[in-house]
Amino acid sequence: MPNPNRGSVGFQSNEFEQEYDRPSKSQLKREMTALQKLGQELVEQPRDRVKRVPMPEDVRDAILECQQIKDHEGRRRQMQYVGKKMRTLDEIEIAAIQKTLDSWKGLSKADTAAMHALERRREKLLTDGNALTELLAENPELDVQHLRTLIRNARKEQAENKPPKAYREIFQILKQIAAAKNGGSAEEDEDEDAEHDDE
Repeated sequence: MPNPNRGSVGFQSNEFEQEYDRPSKSQLKREMTALQKLGQELVEQPRDRVKRVPMPEDVRDAILECQQIKDHEGRRRQMQYVGKKMRTLDEIEIAAIQKTLDSWKGLSKADTAAMHALERRREKLLTDGNALTELLAENPELDVQHLRTLIRNARKEQAENKPPKAYREIFQILKQIAAAKNGGSAEEDEDEDAEHDDE
């Protein structure tokens, strides 16, 4: 007859299993990396934007300080400090920062689309004789003579491979018209346009 006690030691084997409700090491590492990336993204933003992000003052100070460090090793160490500061944030603060960054990315896409539309219009002004007439019909306040001179000079610049001075000026005029219609300001940096021209 088999012994009913055989193999039984009076306790359940799972009694000694530890219950892990904490995240695993790899999960913690993923979270740390994500926060480090978020910090890096903030460091790469313009200073005035960083100042508008909802976050604790000490975290903002660490980010602004990192932006000023030019030395590679010093910047790397400060980035680690930014990462450490990011880990002090709670989920609500992190979500608010992420939401702000995401809204800027959406805005950037819209800005890029608008810029490409202006670039297409500028090209049309240089290649299509009716484009200037259309532009003047929409905006009778524009200086016709000045625009004709700019268009002529821009064509000449392209033909002779000269720096695109008039070409950029046409873009700025188109940008001001668009900004006036949208109720915004056209005080964007001309360097942005220069980057697009050089592509």
